[in-house]
Amino acid sequence: MNEFLVLRIFCMCTFFVVMILKEVWKTVRWQWRKVKLSMNSLFYNHFLDQGYVADVCMEPMFWFVDNFTKCLGPFFVASVCGLTASVIVIAYWIGLPYWWHKSPWMTVILMIIGHWLLVNICFHYYMAANTHPGSPPEGALILEAASICRKCIAPKPPRTHHCSVCNKCILKMDHHCPWLNNCIGHFNHRYFFMYMAYMCLGVLFLIIFGFQLAYDEVWIGMEEIDEDDESFIEGHPVRFNNSILIPVTELMANLSSNMSLLETTEPHKGRSLRQSCLIYMAFINTGVLIALGALTLWHARLISRGETSIEANINKAETKRLAETNKVYTNPFDFGWRKNWRLFLGMVRGRTWRHVLLPSPHKPIGEGLTWHTVHSDTEDNSEEEEDSNRGEYLKDPFYTF
Repeated sequence: MNEFLVLRIFCMCTFFVVMILKEVWKTVRWQWRKVKLSMNSLFYNHFLDQGYVADVCMEPMFWFVDNFTKCLGPFFVASVCGLTASVIVIAYWIGLPYWWHKSPWMTVILMIIGHWLLVNICFHYYMAANTHPGSPPEGALILEAASICRKCIAPKPPRTHHCSVCNKCILKMDHHCPWLNNCIGHFNHRYFFMYMAYMCLGVLFLIIFGFQLAYDEVWIGMEEIDEDDESFIEGHPVRFNNSILIPVTELMANLSSNMSLLETTEPHKGRSLRQSCLIYMAFINTGVLIALGALTLWHARLISRGETSIEANINKAETKRLAETNKVYTNPFDFGWRKNWRLFLGMVRGRTWRHVLLPSPHKPIGEGLTWHTVHSDTEDNSEEEEDSNRGEYLKDPFYTF
């Protein structure tokens, strides 16, 4: 009887405990729903996804990188100037006497070519670093605006993007270059590309015409000796087995009596300053040629397609998106590689290759607010204009801003 009563009491207690836990769970779940509803009402975003969450979590890192890049910009510029100056000094110190001794006429030709490259490198770097890339006018009504910048809260014309380092919108923005401490945009894009192209030609010029010098001094360990100069022969020549004459120095003839002198003489250790400078120059030139050469080729490909580095990613995403619906995406700013290059280099209004081969401060076409596209009515006669005389002014309104 007692066992039955104890079992009954235990079952009743268990039932009451379960009922209490259910009520507690219902209360907690209801409170959680209220908290969730309150949070969603305050912070709800219909576009919230994994990518958005990742961007929010990475925002502090982006902020650090942007400010870090902005603070170190002057240091990067000083590094470029210092490395370039050091290479030039070594070329004058070691390369110029070497080639002058080898061939004065060849030296004059190399000096002309080298200074042509040097002037173009310095000019285009200075212009790329000090020319403002262009920004939309502030406080003005921009009829050409295609959207609103979410960070500037201002109208944003076509091909304009916001630079988080400069904290402003840039016309036809390509990227922010820390080595120039400046954005690459509409008004300095040509200077940036021409600097890279001439820098690659410059280091290639040094590598080609400095290879023999570096090989003689670094690998062989001595300069090339003029075979007609017999002033280096010391002592009396001797002949072995009717062979050629071999000089023997007086020091070697008296070697047995001067062993103490040889024992006290320490061998030369390490590389000379000239060899170290040539090795340094070889590493700098090779590294610049590989890195900057690859970047130059990539930008040349983008220019041929009529797009910037930012637009390349956008066009790639649009091409993939439209391909899923069996549609073909067309870049509205791609007029063909030949016309794209003419527009980029500014070879319009009677300009020729002289404005490309020599330093030229001419500005790009337009103000960067409006852009003609392949769908524009003003481009109907583009094929006819491609065959126009290079010395005449092009009549298309696209070329006569």
